[in-house]
Amino acid sequence: MPDPIAPRARARALGFAPGILPPGPLNAITDVAGVLVGQVTVMEGEGTRTGVTAIRPHPGNPFADRVPAGLFAMNGFGKMAGVTQVQELGELETPILLTNTLAVGRAVEALVDWTLAQPGNDQVRSVNAVVGETNDGRLNDIRARGVTAAHCAEALAAAAGGPVEEGSVGAGTGTMAFGWKGGIGTSSRVLPAALGGWTVGALVQANYGGALTMAGLEVGRGLGRYYLAEHLAQQADADGSVMVVVATDAPLSDRNLQRLARRAMAGIARTGAAFSDGSGDYALAFATHPDIIRTAERRAGVARYADLPNDKASPLFVAAAEATEEAVLNALTMATTVESRIAGRRAVGRSLPLDRVLALRGC
Repeated sequence: MPDPIAPRARARALGFAPGILPPGPLNAITDVAGVLVGQVTVMEGEGTRTGVTAIRPHPGNPFADRVPAGLFAMNGFGKMAGVTQVQELGELETPILLTNTLAVGRAVEALVDWTLAQPGNDQVRSVNAVVGETNDGRLNDIRARGVTAAHCAEALAAAAGGPVEEGSVGAGTGTMAFGWKGGIGTSSRVLPAALGGWTVGALVQANYGGALTMAGLEVGRGLGRYYLAEHLAQQADADGSVMVVVATDAPLSDRNLQRLARRAMAGIARTGAAFSDGSGDYALAFATHPDIIRTAERRAGVARYADLPNDKASPLFVAAAEATEEAVLNALTMATTVESRIAGRRAVGRSLPLDRVLALRGC
């Protein structure tokens, strides 16, 4: 079935620009210098509707040149791999892969293979692969295991700077959000020069529920599709998950990156999330400032690292919440309708009807 309105558009182009801070030039996580994103969409046969999204913190070897990182789980109903070591050591040593729930193992294998193959890693005997997931089984025949290690390797190889494709692509191909087609979305914020001029970018894999709110507009209630709408024919499931990856060029310690990740959930809350029992809601934040990269040389002894003071971090917290909120809106407004047939059952993830959304706003 064709989309209710075409072509799709980013939220800001539709007049939804949440927050007070300006976006970067691309309004994407790749506005943080050096961050690379690659995606592979897997649509095969009648039922496979899934994919992989890869985020590399910098173009080099992340095992040798590790970035500090912090994690926050709002509700931990998920299968995110590698996070206990991130929490323990406060650093990433691989790229991040996002995919579906039953593909986590294959993504781990692909990251291990990729890491072992990097120049200079010939003596590596331990790899902490970081893989996030959401369950796209409503639209994807998840038991068919459509994502392979080769797809993950392809996403890693495709990782590049520049604009990031959004909507029903990569790890967002089969996701749903608020009863509508979800997907991959991204956004960024840039602080004024007086506050450091730092950039914060967010990328989300949106697959969760609640009552959709777009920059304060109660869209879910207005369209009659939201969690706990018990007497309506169409309800939105609250279960699902959301993965948020936050990047910044500010010199933050892993402790303050954990705080930054926590603030990303404020952006998810502003979209109307229910944070239900069966939802895995994770945010992982990393920083790329050259003076905080944990290079092999610095890890060889006592090292000095740059560290933005606690009382200078608050504007970055605002940026993380705003970029995350807009990234979700972009995932929804850019997503296209996806259909599949699973075990003889027809499944349709309809895209958010932009014409009806604009009508709610009085446009």
